[in-house]
Amino acid sequence: MRNPSPFLIVFPVGAALFSACNSTAKSSKEAQTNQKPNVVYLISDDLGIGDLSCYGATKISTPNLDRLAGQGLQFTNAYATSSTSTPSRFGLLTGMYPWRQENTGIAPGNSELIIDTACVTMADMFQAEGYATAAIGKWHLGLGPKGGTNFNGLIKPNTQDIGFGYEYIIPATVDRVPCVFVENGRVDGLDPNDPITVSYEHKVGDWPTGEENPELVKLKPSQGHNNTIINGIPRIGWMTGGKSALWVDEDIADVITNKAKDFIIDHKDQPFFLYMGTQDIHVPRIPHPRFAGKSGLGTRGDVILQLDWTVGEIMHTLDSLGIADNTIFVFCSDNGPVIDDGYQDQARELLNGHTPMKHYRGGKYSAYEAGTRIPFIVRWPAAIQPGKQQALFSMIDVYASLAGLLGHKLPEGVAPDSRDCLETFLGKDTIGCGYVVQQNLNNTLSIIQGDWKYIEPSDKPAIEFWTKMELGNDPEAQLYNIAQDPSEKTNVAEEHQDIVKKLSSLLTEIKERQ
Repeated sequence: MRNPSPFLIVFPVGAALFSACNSTAKSSKEAQTNQKPNVVYLISDDLGIGDLSCYGATKISTPNLDRLAGQGLQFTNAYATSSTSTPSRFGLLTGMYPWRQENTGIAPGNSELIIDTACVTMADMFQAEGYATAAIGKWHLGLGPKGGTNFNGLIKPNTQDIGFGYEYIIPATVDRVPCVFVENGRVDGLDPNDPITVSYEHKVGDWPTGEENPELVKLKPSQGHNNTIINGIPRIGWMTGGKSALWVDEDIADVITNKAKDFIIDHKDQPFFLYMGTQDIHVPRIPHPRFAGKSGLGTRGDVILQLDWTVGEIMHTLDSLGIADNTIFVFCSDNGPVIDDGYQDQARELLNGHTPMKHYRGGKYSAYEAGTRIPFIVRWPAAIQPGKQQALFSMIDVYASLAGLLGHKLPEGVAPDSRDCLETFLGKDTIGCGYVVQQNLNNTLSIIQGDWKYIEPSDKPAIEFWTKMELGNDPEAQLYNIAQDPSEKTNVAEEHQDIVKKLSSLLTEIKERQ
C-alpha cells in the first residue's frame, strides 16, 4: 500500500523578494495550504563520508553542512549505486541500475545523451506533478545524438528532452573538454565565428597541450590529463575554438551557485525540483581566491570549504524566501573519495591526518565500502525530525520514494529498480531496504543484506592503473561481515558458504529481472 503524502498539511510558507539594494526579504502573499514540497537535490562530486565534520572529520570544518545535518536526517548507512559518476547519476534519475544498459560508463565530454528520451525520468515525474524543474551544474550524462555532440548551434537532445525545464550545465567533468557551460541546449557565450571542435581520439586545432607544451602548465598532471590546456590546466581530450565561452575554473562554483539561486527565486511561488551537481570536489581542484589556502589541507581541503559555502548559499536563499520549511533538501555525493585523481595537487601529502574514507576500505572506482558508502543528508523541517538514520538506504530508491511522497503512481516499467522506501527516507523506519546492490568501475557487482556484504567473483584488474586504487575484483567470491568488520579486512566466504550461496542467488535473481 502506498504511503500517504506527508505534505497534506497546512504550511505557513512565506515568500520573499530581494531588494535591489540590500537583499532584505519582504513577505509577499498569504501562506499557502497543501503546498507540495519543493525539492533541492544537491549532489557533490567525489566527496568522501569522512570529508565532513558532521561525519566525524576533525581536520576540517564544514559548518553549513553541519547545520543541514543538524536540522535534518543524517544517514550513516546510505549508498550510491556505483563508485563512479556517470552510472551513479544515471541510476538516480532513471531508477534503473546502470549496468542494465550499455554505454553508462564514465562518459567523455562529447558523449551523446545516455538517457533515452523515451525514458520517464525523475524530472519527468516532477513535471507531471506540476513542478518547475532545472538541472544546474555538473551533468556528465551526455548531450546530443549518437555519433557525438556538435557544440555549435542547438544541441539536441538535451536535458529539456528528459524532464528538465531549464538547464545550465557542465557537459561532463571539469577535467574534460569542452570547458564551457551549456544553457538550454546552447553553449553560453559562444561566438559563432569561433566554432568549437572536440575530439577524444586525436588532437584538433593548434591549441597547446600538456604533452607538447609542459612549460605552459600551471597544474601538472600526475597521470593522464595531458591534452588541451585550458586556463593553464591540461585536460582529458582535445578542443579548439569557443574562446569567448570558456569557463574560468576559479569562478565555476560561483557561477552555478548563482544560477541555482536565481532558479529558486524565480520559482519561489510554485513547487520546484532543482537537481544541482557541483564540480567540487572533483579534479582539477581550483578554489576561488576566497577559499585558497584556508583549509590547511591543500586545494582538496579548500574546495571542501567551497562546497560547504555553496550549500550555505542555497540554505540562505531558502531561508530568505521563507520556503525552507517546505523544501526537501537532499545532499549527497555521487561516489566515494579519491585523493590523487590525475594532478599533482599535493592532496595526499597535505592530508595532515584527514581521512576521506574514514575507516572504510577502497574509494572511488572500488567495490569496497568507501567506493559507494556516501554522506547522505535529508532536511525537511515540516515533516522530518532531525537525527541520525542508521537504516540501510540506496540512492536508486530516491525516485520511487519521492513518487510515493507525491502519491504519483509510476507506470509499469518506469524506474524498474527503484523501491518506495519513503518511510526510511523520512526517518520513520529504522531498518531500511532489504538489500543494496553496488557497482564498481568494471561493473563488478556486490550486494549488502543485513550484516553481510558479498562481492561477486571477477577476473578484472585488482588495481586501477592510474590511481592505484584497489578495485575489489578477485577471481574468488568475497564475503564480509561489515557489522563486525567494516574495513573489510577478512574475507569469510570459505567459512560461510551458505551465506555466499544465498547472496549470490539473490544477486543473480536481481540481474535477471526484466
